[in-house]
Amino acid sequence: MISPNLLQYLAPLALIIGLIAVSFRIVAEYERLVVLFLGRFQTVKQPGLRIIIPGVQRAFKVDLRVVTMDVPPQDVISRDNVTVRVNAVLYFRVVDPEKAIIQVEDFMNAINQLSQTTLRSVLGQHELDEMLAEREKLNNDIQEIIDMRADAWGIKVINVEIKHIDLNESMIRAIARQAEAERERRAKVINAEGEFEASEKLLSAAEVISRNPQALQLRYLQTLADISTKNTSNTIIFPIPMEMMTSFMKTAADRDGRAES
Repeated sequence: MISPNLLQYLAPLALIIGLIAVSFRIVAEYERLVVLFLGRFQTVKQPGLRIIIPGVQRAFKVDLRVVTMDVPPQDVISRDNVTVRVNAVLYFRVVDPEKAIIQVEDFMNAINQLSQTTLRSVLGQHELDEMLAEREKLNNDIQEIIDMRADAWGIKVINVEIKHIDLNESMIRAIARQAEAERERRAKVINAEGEFEASEKLLSAAEVISRNPQALQLRYLQTLADISTKNTSNTIIFPIPMEMMTSFMKTAADRDGRAES
């Protein structure tokens, strides 16, 4: 049986040992310990074994590693009144543990809410075509705005990436029809440009042939050579100059006139 005198000394000793045990804090290499002394900021402790006086000091651990935050899907109305559903991913890290604890109540929730509102605000200022074609520019704009506002909280935004832009089925079909019409327009323009270039070349060729009649005969011979190499046709058409036909018709008319006389 423990004597009352021994118990009188054991109780304070156990209390002291318990206080010492709860005073030790192990801070990892990627963490910092923000210490408040009687409610006022005292210091930021570095990694290692640290002692915190219970009841007098309060300690808050802050993780300095890069945090990947998935921004929930947001319903956005674009500038051309198209409703889309957009979600993104945000990469950030704490660079000033003191500000992250003192300047904002919960910096994780604050960054999450700020990213949602900024995503809706920035995308709502652009048309749907810009959202789909200029995603890199939108990422930079969103990152710049969030980083500027989060700087007062000791947070550095590293990157923002828009992951998905979901459209309804009717809008997808409309975009497909638009793309098809655009391709048809390009095909018609290319065809018209080809016809125009071909007509210029034919005009140049006609001018050369008109100055050199022998070139027309050479062209006839080349055409016959091309036909002879193909087995798909057995018919050869020889073009006859109109001057020759006129001469034949005049001779026949003179012969008929003499016969009548």
